[in-house]
Amino acid sequence: MLDQLNRINLLYDIYAPLLTERQQETLHLYFSENYSLAEISSEYNTSRQAVYDLIQRALVSMEKLEEKLGLYRLFNEQQELLTEADKLLLQEKLKTQDLKRLKEIIAALRSSNEQ
Repeated sequence: MLDQLNRINLLYDIYAPLLTERQQETLHLYFSENYSLAEISSEYNTSRQAVYDLIQRALVSMEKLEEKLGLYRLFNEQQELLTEADKLLLQEKLKTQDLKRLKEIIAALRSSNEQ
């Protein structure tokens, strides 16, 4: 559940500018401000079902954008490489193979940024 919420929040951070203003506001209220469907529906003078449907459509839109653009996937891959590089750099003495791996990580990060 927490992983799913983190995924939604990251997708929102990445793709919010591509959503409608109403979708952005509603997702922000629901996921960031913890408003209930009833509170949001009261604020917009609409039904809870309409708010629920709007949230679901926005989530589907973000998932479709992710399928096409893959920015969330790219972010996660880069974070994993950076974490691995950090662990290698924390070692007191770097071995030749560790230096080689750090060079591979840097090359992978550069390559992913060029795409």
